[in-house]
Parts: sequence; C-alpha cells; structure tokens
Amino acid sequence: MTGIYPLTRLRRTRASAWSRNLHRETVLTPADLIWPLFVTEGTGVEEPIASLPGVSRWSVDLIVARAKEAVALGIPCLALFPNTQPDRRSEDGKEALNPDNLMCRAIRAIKQACGDDIGVLTDVALDPYTSHGQDGLVDAAGYVLNDATVEVLVGQSLNQAAAGADVIAPSDMMDGRISAIREALESSGHPNVQIMSYAAKYASAFYGPFRDAVGSRGLLKGDKKTYQMDPANAEEALREVELDLAEGADSVMVKPGLPYLDIVRRVKDAFEVPVFAYQVSGEYAMIEAAVAAGAGERDALVLETLMSFKRAGCSGVLTYHAAHAAKLLG
Repeated sequence: MTGIYPLTRLRRTRASAWSRNLHRETVLTPADLIWPLFVTEGTGVEEPIASLPGVSRWSVDLIVARAKEAVALGIPCLALFPNTQPDRRSEDGKEALNPDNLMCRAIRAIKQACGDDIGVLTDVALDPYTSHGQDGLVDAAGYVLNDATVEVLVGQSLNQAAAGADVIAPSDMMDGRISAIREALESSGHPNVQIMSYAAKYASAFYGPFRDAVGSRGLLKGDKKTYQMDPANAEEALREVELDLAEGADSVMVKPGLPYLDIVRRVKDAFEVPVFAYQVSGEYAMIEAAVAAGAGERDALVLETLMSFKRAGCSGVLTYHAAHAAKLLG
C-alpha cells in the first residue's frame, strides 16, 4: 500500500483523551446506580457476609448511615433486603405483613433521616419471611401457590408503602401480581408509589451469596424453577415484560445481569421503557474473586461491567459495587 492511505481512520478520534471523551457514546454516572443493602436486627451491628467480600448486613441505625453516604455520593436510590430472624419466619411468611418488621423500620428511619434526597426501593416476595425459603405460599407437595401468594404480596406491598417506600419491586414472579398490587396502591392512597417489576427473573445459579445474606439458603426446600424463568428462554421474557407493563409496572428489571444482556437489549428495543438490570450477588462475587486472584483490577472491572449494562440499554443498575463505582465516577 505504498503511497495509498485510507481516507477514513477511526483511530483519529481515539488518539487523545479529550477526543475519546468527546466521542463517547455511552455515559455512566452515580445517578445510574441503585445500591442494594441488607438489614439486620440490633444497634451498631455490622455483619460481614463471607460469600460477598466487602458486603455486610447493617442494623437500622447503620443503614441510615449508608443512606447518608449514598446521598453524598450522588446515588439516587437504595434497594433494601431484610435478614429476618429465624423465630420470625413461618410457613405463611406472616412477618411480611408486620408494620413494625425489619424492612418497615429501615424504610421509616431512612425517610426520616434523608427525606426525598434518596429513593427507597423495597423487595416484595416472601422468601425472607418463610421457613421454607420459597417466594410464596406452598401446598402439601411443596408447590408454590400463585393466587394465594398474590394476596399476601398485596398486603406486603401496602405495608411497605405505608412505611414510606418509594418503589415497590415484586421479585416473586407470580402471575398477575402487578395488576393486583397496582390496584391496591391506587385504592389505598398511594398513587405515586412506583412499581419496578422483576419482569424477567431467571432461575439462575448466580443467587447463592444473596441467599446467604438474607438467611434463606439453608432453608430452601427444592428449587424455584416452577416460577422463575428458564435461562434458555428469551421470547418468554418479552411476554413477561409485556404483561407486567400492561398491568401497570412503571419500569421493568432483568435479573441476573451480565449473562442476560441480550434480554436487556431486546426488552429495550421492543418496548422503549425504563429497563433496569440487577448485577446479582454471584456476579459481584466473581469480580471480587478475580481481584483476589490477581486476575484483574477492581476499578477497571467494575466500571467496564457497569458500562456494559448502560450500553445494552439499561436506565440503571442494581449493584453491590454502587458506592465504590460512585466514588470512582465522582
């Protein structure tokens, strides 16, 4: 090619940092992050979670401190998950309906301390409250009952909304629960409480550390394949999303994250609605394991993976790396 040069050189715009910044197609900021936090009983309690290095359960007073930290970092929303004490778990998960349960106390404390400076997203499912670890009520054979569970989920949602939750996030994957929850919120004076539906939640192998965090792994009898999605299915995810949107969901979630970026992209292209992804506990733990093994550098791995969610079409990401990423991005 002597004397012949390409007229178009894509490397021109990559040659300097200012130019790379100018031509960047996707932008990641702290405002794109939701920080999942685990709540436990007590005062001044921090309980490190062995399978989630760097993540702890926090008592309500220390959850408030984390909320103030999130505000300072520019993180707009927290996602709360309770570690319910064993003596408060039952076959019917009735602790979910207790207006003074761990979740409701944490919601009230955060809203009292931070007001509207931060949003509070609350998980709606019964697995943190059941003695069998399933997300709903079960029959004698252990099958999770759909309609009976939905009735309890409605009560759980109203309980959390009354405590001050800003976003109800049903993660149970029961059919019809979005319309039932939406109707109950409207009729009970909570029209502005959002619903972020776990619309495409897969029966994944990546949830193990989370179950340790909420104390359900050792309790779980059987699996969740009769209600969570088959990892082989993509068209079914679109059907789930379509139904939840029609029933009143304000936004939808794909869970897990990185293994399902194709689902994120398809949902965004098909419906053009706010789509979120949950970078779940197993994904977080793998990054931390890679760092510990010297196979990668934490800062770069965290930012690259989070950018991939945004590039795929996410409006935001639930990630245990939220505080760390926000510090890097700030």
